[in-house]
Amino acid sequence: MKLRSALVAALAFTVAACGGNPMKDTAPANAPAGKKTLRFALLPKSLDIPVFNYANLGAQRVAKELGVEVIYRGPDTADPLKQKEVMESFITQKVDGIAISVTNAEFLRSTIDKAIDAGIPVVTWDSDAPTSKRIAFYGVDDFKAGQILGEETGKLLNGKGTVAFLTSLGANNLQRRLDGAQDALKKFPGIKVVETYDIKEDSVRCAELIATGTQRYPDLGAWISVGGWPVFTQRALDPVKPEKTKFISFDTVEAGPALLRSGKVQVLLGQKYFGWGAESIRLLNDIINGKKPASAVIDSGVDIVTLKNLDEYLALFKKMESGS
Repeated sequence: MKLRSALVAALAFTVAACGGNPMKDTAPANAPAGKKTLRFALLPKSLDIPVFNYANLGAQRVAKELGVEVIYRGPDTADPLKQKEVMESFITQKVDGIAISVTNAEFLRSTIDKAIDAGIPVVTWDSDAPTSKRIAFYGVDDFKAGQILGEETGKLLNGKGTVAFLTSLGANNLQRRLDGAQDALKKFPGIKVVETYDIKEDSVRCAELIATGTQRYPDLGAWISVGGWPVFTQRALDPVKPEKTKFISFDTVEAGPALLRSGKVQVLLGQKYFGWGAESIRLLNDIINGKKPASAVIDSGVDIVTLKNLDEYLALFKKMESGS
């Protein structure tokens, strides 16, 4: 994959520097005089998952560009009930639109439908609720991304060995990635899946399960993580011996690049983190102004990052982060 062509579109998300308090109720500098300032809610799965900070950064930049306000709020940790409560509060406040990364698709469906029925447009990002009334979804084609995880694993293991999965049950996006990876592994009959671990969106629990799994399966061929929890901290992969066990994971932030450079990880899949927020706010603004999305599902694509193209990827990511 050519990273430059895959990422250059995302640079548009960084046209302005982020600043100010996203909770402040003052009109943005670009808001037309005498016109109501639209208030959009950006609701992540949880505030303690690092990748969502980039979504907020992208959203706040686009908010300045459009002259709207973005309120970034979510549960401190991934909890479907608490996320539901936060969304209910936004409905009560009568915000002009809600963009949500859904922790549990079935559990949140009725609340999403409630917002739509109340006249509040809802779009999803990162993690979808496809059976709800949400208007559009922006994010990875998770099944295809999962297939990439499986295919890369098959190559690393030369078609033979054992594999363990790391996931978090309940989230639509993670289940689709898991399904895709399992589908791709069917091409490699010499590879056996020994266990699938539910880390419950908890990086600490993830590290504990990696340690447990490494002890239980000392000759494990590879770990496949459909989320980025293993690469959010430097020490989670300490028990993994790369000369024996390969590691393939989603997400390219936090400790991910260092782990890739050290050899602890062989393949990372990067998402359009800034676009989660930027594109979701653009979608909501367009909907309010009478412009319907061209598609109900907008595939952002992924970036396949290995040691070979890591430096190029990081250079482009730094530009996006700084807004240069």
